[in-house]
Amino acid sequence: MEKAIALFTGQQTRIRGASRTDSGTHAKGQVVDFLTSTRHSLERFVPALNHHLPEDINVLEAYRVDDDFNSRRCALSRTYQYSILNRSAPSPLRRHSHLWIRENLDTEKMAEAAQLLVGVHDFRALAVGHPEDRSAVREVLRWEVNRDLENIVIECEANGFMKQEIRKANGILTEIGRGKCPVSTVAHALAGEVIGAQLLPAHGLCLISVKYPSSIRIGT
Repeated sequence: MEKAIALFTGQQTRIRGASRTDSGTHAKGQVVDFLTSTRHSLERFVPALNHHLPEDINVLEAYRVDDDFNSRRCALSRTYQYSILNRSAPSPLRRHSHLWIRENLDTEKMAEAAQLLVGVHDFRALAVGHPEDRSAVREVLRWEVNRDLENIVIECEANGFMKQEIRKANGILTEIGRGKCPVSTVAHALAGEVIGAQLLPAHGLCLISVKYPSSIRIGT
């Protein structure tokens, strides 16, 4: 992204992202901000940046914002989805966006367990390598599990997430769905007990959207 901006504007700059994502994670709604003194019109940014970007990155919209806007610090919440294909055979078309699980998952138990993640908690036990001198307390607004035939989507919204936190928590939920551990496992994990659930692969995870206060002025 920084290379594309430099090629378009002729200026070197650094971007700030609204949410850091694990390597291999997708993003449909990432937000970045950067400073530029270019004279190019705002309308030119989207087509020009997309011209210079690789095919797996695409800019949807561009806005001018106030000087004190910070895409990460000003955000109220981030929403992520983890997609699971739950059927007997894998899908070649969804192999890069869904985790395939052959065993039938009990989504009702998964949804019940997910509610234990909602609220203000210390998630250090689920955040691999989180610095000891930094708070691991986050407020989770939603953690929902929904099935549509063979597709299961785990959607969570919080004021912030830490490295591998979502993938670890959803790993516990899938073990509960398999019937290998009870719903109460989530509470035990938050309390710091060692849980043997796997860390789910990154390719099933996607940043869906970032929410900002209505008071923040975003315009043309």
